Amino acid sequence: FSLKELHGIFPWLVESIFGSLDGIIVGWNLRCLQGRTNPNEYSVALDFLDPSGPMMKLVYKLQAEEYRYDFPVSYLPGPVKASIQEQVLPECSLYHNKVQFPSSGGLGLNLALNPFEYYMFYFAISLITQKNSPVTHHVSPSNSAYFILVDTYLKCFLPTEGSVLPPPSSNPGGAIPSPTPRSPAVPFSSYGMHHTSLLKRHIAHQPSVNADPASQEIWRSETLLQIFVEMWLHHYSLEMYQKMQSPHVKLEVLHYRLSISSKHHGSPAQSSYQALHAYQESFKPTEEHVLVVRLLVKHLHAFSNSLKPEPLSPSAHSHTASPLEEFKRVVIPRFVQEKLYIFLQHCFGHWPLDASFRAVLEMWLSYLQPWRYAPEKPPQSAEPLPRSVSEKWAAFIQENLLMYTKLFVGFLNRALRTDLVSPKNALMVFRVAKVFAQPNLAEMILKGEQLFLEPELVIPHRQHRLFMSPTLGGSFLSSRSPAVTDASFKVKSHVYSLEGQDFQYKQMFGTEVRNLVLKLAQLICQAQQTAKSISDHSAETMATQSFFSWFRFTPSDMNGSYTGNDLDEIGQDSIKKTDEYLEKALEYLCQIFKLSEAQLTQMMMKCGTAQDENGKKQLPDCIQSENGLILTPLGRYQIINGLRRFEVQYQGDAELQPIRSYENATLVRLLFRLSSVLNERFADQMEVLCSREDFVGRLCRYHLINPHLVQKIRYSPVVRDRTSQNWGPRISLRFLASYRTLISLLMIYFLASWFYIGPVGCTFIILIGYFLYAVIMTFFFEGWKPHEH
Repeated sequence: FSLKELHGIFPWLVESIFGSLDGIIVGWNLRCLQGRTNPNEYSVALDFLDPSGPMMKLVYKLQAEEYRYDFPVSYLPGPVKASIQEQVLPECSLYHNKVQFPSSGGLGLNLALNPFEYYMFYFAISLITQKNSPVTHHVSPSNSAYFILVDTYLKCFLPTEGSVLPPPSSNPGGAIPSPTPRSPAVPFSSYGMHHTSLLKRHIAHQPSVNADPASQEIWRSETLLQIFVEMWLHHYSLEMYQKMQSPHVKLEVLHYRLSISSKHHGSPAQSSYQALHAYQESFKPTEEHVLVVRLLVKHLHAFSNSLKPEPLSPSAHSHTASPLEEFKRVVIPRFVQEKLYIFLQHCFGHWPLDASFRAVLEMWLSYLQPWRYAPEKPPQSAEPLPRSVSEKWAAFIQENLLMYTKLFVGFLNRALRTDLVSPKNALMVFRVAKVFAQPNLAEMILKGEQLFLEPELVIPHRQHRLFMSPTLGGSFLSSRSPAVTDASFKVKSHVYSLEGQDFQYKQMFGTEVRNLVLKLAQLICQAQQTAKSISDHSAETMATQSFFSWFRFTPSDMNGSYTGNDLDEIGQDSIKKTDEYLEKALEYLCQIFKLSEAQLTQMMMKCGTAQDENGKKQLPDCIQSENGLILTPLGRYQIINGLRRFEVQYQGDAELQPIRSYENATLVRLLFRLSSVLNERFADQMEVLCSREDFVGRLCRYHLINPHLVQKIRYSPVVRDRTSQNWGPRISLRFLASYRTLISLLMIYFLASWFYIGPVGCTFIILIGYFLYAVIMTFFFEGWKPHEH
């Protein structure tokens, strides 16, 4: 194919691989393609899309000719789309000099992208757009072709060792020119104090674009990262967008809107309405999306930590540092920190209160621990002692203070609303407590808070607005100021750039958060008590289910109370795991916040008083009203978290209960009809027999009367007055529909056949045995009913 033909089919080829932007065309469905289920397609896709594969060779070939491809602005993330539609240029240099208005009769705005950008835009955004792909089998996101390709691209273009491999080229010079700046197609304002591209800064002093091969590696690395961050992390609400805008930028935008109100570009009112609609679109990241972002975070930590040690002399640094080394130095604070913080805040506030939050949690904890991805190995010791966090990470912690403190408070608020009896929820609390309990970490966080709370004595009041900029390159302090004040300035700059000047900081080690931790500790104690009671109840139940229980003729839980809990189905091992997680989490929280033994003992005593003298749980907290018991907010909280509950018991006709899993549905219906016929025909005779006061009457009452419930039951607070119904004497044959009863009878007949006893004789023996058993029970336990067990 000629270059012109390749240029024509390139957009079609990209869409065929990654799917259409509206999600209608699925493409190769890389997110569901796995080597375990489709080994041939999996290997072919990875080879074809490899950084040195045929597809990238085509990209570089088209890149050499400086072709451009249109990408619709309407498919960009909400904040970017809205700002461009309002003709406010986003701060990211990725969009500079690329926005174009459509020609006459065209629809919408477009970005003019080079082939590499166009390919990576489609690759990155396919993680967001292709959500409703048909899946016929379970897909593990970390084993999909898409996940592997993300990892491959990160390792290729953001290498932790060496430099980026040069792109293959057929040019005699052997280099592909980097994108050349173009004049903007439309005048744009700019929100925020946007960053200057490292590429532009580096090649500004070069006599030729191809003179320094380092410029090639930096533009591909920076472009790849910017696209990934913009597509995966640049999502937030309208309120968050407005908070991020500094006052002088808002005035600039307002002035620009007024200046274009009479121009032909469009109605500002309509533009603002479209922007508002774009911001109000709900963004719900998937678990796969979060896992891919976590992969990006982990690799960026490794990439940043691979930075070579700085030379002792500053002059040597300016001559020897390569663009890639400069990129490693600023990659996290300049390109990732702000958007990742907003992304995490969105997930913490909107993610469901279930175990799927584990993916968000691990991504957050990965960002908080850059030392895990440092090249140096921890010293090997015989005892697995927790590794102390080195002082060299103090600057990272201070410059990411909100990541540690505010998000920790957000997690506390989530944990207080979850059921900690669940092993998965208990594990999440344990993971967070374990990370924050690493030696020296809490002290460094506390030091960062102290730096932020230092009074602003050196910085003039008129310069406070400068804190709004997240990219301040140097310090505005005089050289005579102490280093600690410079560190304080950096912490304040970090906090104000993310949250604004009017932000009211909530100290992680302050009184308010400490009270939240005490509430969580109390909740942990209550969850431990609940897990223990469930474990004891399960052990008692297992002990009573002996071999002889199979020979009972009535199901043991036909009329019993509901005692369901997810731990009942998980087993004793998971209950023990839950207890271990909660116990260690409580220990770690005591280490972090210096909780005393007296406080713990007091909480344990409060949890102990939540038990009745019989060891059974109390009712949820209620208040008495004219309509009966009404749950208080505390009572609802206790029910939601499984701390207390009402004993729910069936109150209707036992014959009309739903068919159970251990019953044969056909037999239940047939035996009910037979029982109904017998009861209608012999109702008067049974009434007369049961009214007798002699032994015959007592025996008939034992078999024929199912007395209405007279036990003291803790009813659910639905209605105050309950009408008790006496169903009278009747025959109930439903117990014969139980599989347990049928299996027991078959076993008896089988054992009887060994002694040469036929079915008729065996039936007669069973009836005689049961009659003798009933006579004995009538004498001693008239009120006891076999079908009430």
